[in-house]
Amino acid sequence: MIELAGTDALVLSFAAIVLGIVLLVKGGDWTINGAVYISEHIGVPHMVIGFTVVAFGTSLPELFVSVNANLTGFPGISLGNVVGSNIANILLVIGVTALIATVHASAKDTMRDLMVMLASTALLVGLMYYGVVDRWIGALMFAALVVYVFYQYRLARRGRLEVEEVEEPEFSSMGMALLFLLLGLVLVTVGSEVLVRGAVLGATVLGVPEAVIGVTIIAFGTSLPELATCIAAAAKRHTDIIVGNIVGSNVFNILSIIGITALLEPLHVDPSLGGLDMWVMVAASVLFALWLLRIGPITRVVGIVCVVAYCAFVFSQFGDVLSEWLFGADAAAATVE
Repeated sequence: MIELAGTDALVLSFAAIVLGIVLLVKGGDWTINGAVYISEHIGVPHMVIGFTVVAFGTSLPELFVSVNANLTGFPGISLGNVVGSNIANILLVIGVTALIATVHASAKDTMRDLMVMLASTALLVGLMYYGVVDRWIGALMFAALVVYVFYQYRLARRGRLEVEEVEEPEFSSMGMALLFLLLGLVLVTVGSEVLVRGAVLGATVLGVPEAVIGVTIIAFGTSLPELATCIAAAAKRHTDIIVGNIVGSNVFNILSIIGITALLEPLHVDPSLGGLDMWVMVAASVLFALWLLRIGPITRVVGIVCVVAYCAFVFSQFGDVLSEWLFGADAAAATVE
């Protein structure tokens, strides 16, 4: 046990956050390059790569956090992480990437995936009202995801989904592309873990409640891989990967993460998550789907609105704590194992 004074703990927290961001940015770049190269050479559309390989890889931090939290007796953090991550994926990640490049997506190509995302969200709302996710429900959720991913792959192989012509990253071989894809996913996973630990340490020093940490800081940190890969994709103008990654990540968060978590240990729903958090997730998912299907591109103005909405959501969670801190609360000592 190492005792750290409040100031020392905050410095350590800041250093961890900076290191985590560096790892995420580099990992996001490698992940996108590898995914694009592979999709070009096996004839699978970038949307499918984004929905499967990139989405699952960038959802690994959520999986690790949720499984560990539920097994150690913190189901509220486990479920709150998923709810908060889905909110952050749409409002924060899409908002920030839209500031870099207008996010385009064909309504025809995205309708199926968006409908699956909305159906998964509706299922989660139903389970939150039910109060518990049993092992058999978790098994069915994960099985449904496997079936849908296989269905996506079959459609791609039959040529039912178009392959967009884009600039191809330079790799000497398919093996090299796979290596960089895996290294990128490792970096975004490790980077998000370092960043989350730093953020949680800082929040603990400042006296932020555990429940708030789960739905905001941990959810934000585990959504940073999606943010890193989407920013990298926006810079390269691969906006189809952006939409595929976000939609796929939200589906994976619900069907895979909650499914696997409940399969290992029944997941009991924290009643406090059935209020604002749940309905913000529903509203963000529905508006995101309607915008892509009925209106079209997500422009910089829409991105600004999304980021402001996310900041308002976070402020609503931290309001009381921030008020107390701004009025002179001293940083307490923190304990780091």
